[in-house]
Amino acid sequence: MTDFELMRELQIAGSSKMVMLVMDGLGGLPMEPGGLTELEAARTPNLDRLAAESLCGLSVPIGSGITPGSGPAHLALFGYDPLKYEIGRGVLEALGIGFDLHDEDVAARGNFCTVDEEGLVTDRRAGRIPTEKNVELVKALRGIELPGIQVFVETVKEYRFVLVLRGEGLEGGLTETDPQQLGVPPLPVEALVQGAERTAQLFNRWIAQAREILANQHPANMVTLRGLAKNPGLPSMRKVYGLRPAAIASYPMYRGVAKLLGMDVLDTGETFEEEIETLRTYFADYDFFFVHVKKTDSAGEDGDFERKVVIIEHVDELVPAILDLKPEVLIVTGDHSTPALLKSHSWHPVPTLLYSRYCRADQTDEFSERGCSRGALGRFPAVDLMPLAMANALRLAKYGA
Repeated sequence: MTDFELMRELQIAGSSKMVMLVMDGLGGLPMEPGGLTELEAARTPNLDRLAAESLCGLSVPIGSGITPGSGPAHLALFGYDPLKYEIGRGVLEALGIGFDLHDEDVAARGNFCTVDEEGLVTDRRAGRIPTEKNVELVKALRGIELPGIQVFVETVKEYRFVLVLRGEGLEGGLTETDPQQLGVPPLPVEALVQGAERTAQLFNRWIAQAREILANQHPANMVTLRGLAKNPGLPSMRKVYGLRPAAIASYPMYRGVAKLLGMDVLDTGETFEEEIETLRTYFADYDFFFVHVKKTDSAGEDGDFERKVVIIEHVDELVPAILDLKPEVLIVTGDHSTPALLKSHSWHPVPTLLYSRYCRADQTDEFSERGCSRGALGRFPAVDLMPLAMANALRLAKYGA
């Protein structure tokens, strides 16, 4: 676990640049026994060449055998112990779209989903409806009122929305309604802590009314809620590491993570080319950049092995554009694994490389699960990445006499 007090004590001001490129859901599995993972099947000459000059290993987001959500997995990448700093996904989505979240608010990430005549979930993402349809449905859901409470419903993207309840006496500590599987009904919201019972009842009343409003819609005829929580407040990366950090991400949730940690969130486009152009534009203004690629994860969740391969290959094509900027440190990794075989996040460790002129290059000659398993970093906690990046950027002083 990263010791924040030690980081504050040892941090050194400087002009060195660090880039952390995160391919969401990067790790994979073979579709057939003995086959290749998505990363192994992809043609990645630039990443392979970089791996041969880097420290490589397999990072573990939470712990052995633990399948992480995107929020805690990203916290770990930035050195925040995800078991200590718990953040509800609703908070991240709300901050990611620029919602003015108050201390008394309880935020939930909503999914439009599809249920059959018996109320059983048949598609957890309602066929990934277009954002335009989401806007239409959210407008209808804004008509729901709850006694003594302000209710906010905002579009995020595709099938995702944010639901925020504002009022006195609201509490976090609530269960989610997404059953995470098909063929079963959405779950009710339940209180996990004393005093949250009223808040759970309010969310359940909202869901009941949403069900009625959406009953004749297709495919988005129901909703599920995830990550129902309040904003916990976290130490800023600026204070912990003494950095000027910036985030380049097109998806709201990851922009929310960045805001929560004190990063400046830069305006960017939807494509990786546009993200790289944003990096180039602002490269002189910051010393740490978080660059996020979402589509690797989406392809894995859809079970589309070939599409994930194509996306990885596309990222590889643009790696030289990052190297042309000459960052002192470049990290390439994922937040977690999302094998197309499983169509979901998994517990498998994530291929990771760290490049700097001060690395003792290991015997790895390819950026892949097998290649990184031979790397000098071995199997290591993801929270160790930021101290390693700081050291290789010459931004940490000696400890002790």
